[in-house]
Amino acid sequence: LNWANQEYSGFSTSFYKSMLFINPIIGLSLVVLSIIGVLSSSWLVFFLLLPIGLVGTKLGLINKHYNLMSKKTSLLEKYSGLFNMVEEEEFKALLLCEIKNEFCGKKHSANKEIKALSKIMASFDYRLNMLMGIIMNVFFLWDIRQLIRLDNWKKQNSEQLENWFEQLSLIDELNSFAGFNYAFQLETMPEFSKEFKLEASKAKHPFLLGSKNVGNPINIPSWKQFYVVTGANMAGKSTYLRTVGVNLLLAMTGSAVVADKFVFKPVDIISGIKTTDSLQDGESYFFAELKRLKQIIVRLENGEKLFVILDEILRGTNSADKQKGSLGLIKQLLRLNASGIIATHDLELGKLINTFPENINNKRFEVEITNNELVFDYKIKDGISQNLNATFLMKKMGITLE
Repeated sequence: LNWANQEYSGFSTSFYKSMLFINPIIGLSLVVLSIIGVLSSSWLVFFLLLPIGLVGTKLGLINKHYNLMSKKTSLLEKYSGLFNMVEEEEFKALLLCEIKNEFCGKKHSANKEIKALSKIMASFDYRLNMLMGIIMNVFFLWDIRQLIRLDNWKKQNSEQLENWFEQLSLIDELNSFAGFNYAFQLETMPEFSKEFKLEASKAKHPFLLGSKNVGNPINIPSWKQFYVVTGANMAGKSTYLRTVGVNLLLAMTGSAVVADKFVFKPVDIISGIKTTDSLQDGESYFFAELKRLKQIIVRLENGEKLFVILDEILRGTNSADKQKGSLGLIKQLLRLNASGIIATHDLELGKLINTFPENINNKRFEVEITNNELVFDYKIKDGISQNLNATFLMKKMGITLE
């Protein structure tokens, strides 16, 4: 596409086109006459210098245009095959038929034109063999000939080229969704809501298998609503955040979702789930997290509507600072009319419901200790988490707490 938007080479003039016709005739004639002894070999040597000089003076320009498309023959052949697959397929869906028609024009077929471009570049690549390149340029002005062919191809197809690849990428996108739906046997299509809301039942993460993939609900009926999710380590908080985010993203792309029911209004999602420090930028984990939170606040202050998903905010600082900062952040998010989910180990955040009873919904994931083993049910429940498991796990691993 970059090549298609570049200027033409400038060789498509009457002079160069005439030279393409005259040069081979003169060159081959001189070779024959030299072989049969009619002309001395000095005439042949003199002739050899002319086309080499002509190509040599334009070598910089030739290389500039060649490098934009060099060694692309194999790639173009693959694209030609993809276009051909679409052109030969018999589709029933209207959208797919419309895409196919974009490839099968009355005058130009995407498959045939890309294949033709591939052949031109295969011919142009002869220059990669030095001996072959010299011979072909001496007798046929080969590099100039291929650039003229490329210019002609570009004049004929450049306007359609970008559209062809856009439609091919759309086919690839639709194929990915179809494969995803088939692999996971998804049947639930999301429902649109005129006003903002997010409501789901038995939502699951598509990449979790077996008994650990437990379906959970969510119900955020309007803006200025937050789930504050507490729970022990490994109880399912982070997975729940990812489950909601992934399904919301799937719904907004038009895909089926992994849930029994999913009602939503499209909204920008912004998350802070896996923030990392940066040695390259000299940033600590805490500073990287603050930068992410600042991005959220700035976008909200600019009037954007955001669904915010945060996992264990401000974990890079001490407990007192973390608690104070987290409380302040949630209050600011509510003032800026955001909605979302925040997972935390800090049980004090659950007390925000006393200040904002209409805006905060406390949810929890619990863990039970049965027969000296941790038992997780991965089911979300109302309220603030009551059970912890850090000290239990430390004892199990032989870490003395006394």
